[in-house]
Amino acid sequence: MELYLIRHGIAQVATSEMKDQERSLTEDGRKKTQKVAQRLKNLGLSFDLIATSPLVRAQQTAEILISTGLSSQLEECSYLAPEGSIQDWITQWLMSKKYPSSTRLGLVGHEPCLSNWAEILVWGEAKDSLVLKKAGTIGIETPPNGSLVGRCQMFWLTPPRYLL
Repeated sequence: MELYLIRHGIAQVATSEMKDQERSLTEDGRKKTQKVAQRLKNLGLSFDLIATSPLVRAQQTAEILISTGLSSQLEECSYLAPEGSIQDWITQWLMSKKYPSSTRLGLVGHEPCLSNWAEILVWGEAKDSLVLKKAGTIGIETPPNGSLVGRCQMFWLTPPRYLL
């Protein structure tokens, strides 16, 4: 299985008047995310399913990916919210779905969660060494069976500037 960890695009700056969950993509964030999504499509990438954090900016990013034709399936996943747990995501969400090994999943979420998830999947622990820029992508291949933690292989780390 291939997992593509995708950070949401550029969002409104947090303020005391606005809840973090309500922050939207900026106009620039929408435009850059659309360009990145189109470039991913031009590279031949597609997803069997895009799962997204319930926060507005992640949902908007996922909708842009869907509208670009990268997938036709969208699902909200609370584990992708900033307080989400990778262990819970693996045991309660991923393993319950019984995806075939050829599945490509797009996971839209936040930092530092996504970088930490990638490090845990690849190295077995979060080392705070990876940084995923807004609208950036990390590609990870999972082993065919057994535990995922520390047994996956990263094959893609792309900042958005290389896709614009």
